[in-house]
Amino acid sequence: YEVVTETLGVKHLHAILGMSMGGMNAWAWAEAYPDMMDGLMPVVSLPIPVSGRNLLWRRMVIDAIRSDPEWKDGDYTQTPRGWIVGYNILRLMIDSASALQQEVPNGPDADKFLGANRFAAEHVDANDILYSPKSSFSYDPEPGLSKIKTKLFALNFSDDEFNPDKLQVLQTVVPKLAQGRYVVQPGAQSSPGHYTMTRPDLWAQHVAEFMRWIGEPATSARQ
Repeated sequence: YEVVTETLGVKHLHAILGMSMGGMNAWAWAEAYPDMMDGLMPVVSLPIPVSGRNLLWRRMVIDAIRSDPEWKDGDYTQTPRGWIVGYNILRLMIDSASALQQEVPNGPDADKFLGANRFAAEHVDANDILYSPKSSFSYDPEPGLSKIKTKLFALNFSDDEFNPDKLQVLQTVVPKLAQGRYVVQPGAQSSPGHYTMTRPDLWAQHVAEFMRWIGEPATSARQ
């Protein structure tokens, strides 16, 4: 907030769009600075504490790293095997079942997939990964949802395993907001679950709808 208002000198924002942990920040900004922006669009991020399966995979990744002797209390010289295991857990959660079914139809493709995972994990600092999941453990926008006054357009994907739509969180929370809308976009055979956020070609139409909406006069909450 200080960077935006003081360093950059921007006193008001037209829109904020955040994906995943950026979406968490969008929910937080909506509560902390309700008059700062004309609208917010959290994408693949729910306004509830990190819990259930979303908490467990984070704990599994952290435990896999910290319990690995190769981690050496953070003073490692080569990628701990625990982080490679943790990255495999992450990939299972971040992708969709249908996308993985297409990408890994047989044993050789599984070898290729796991090899790519290893390569990716080896180029990420395990200590950074410890910090990233832990930083979300205090996230809890639920108590402050009544503070949100600006237009908020939440987007989730039905095949997102991080934020499963079967929990019906957006359906419960968003209609209670002063100016709230939500869309749960159905997953497709090729849509990669939570990773769909990296495919704006699959959901750009909702951004266009959001931008049109925040240019209109205020209306009541609706889906």
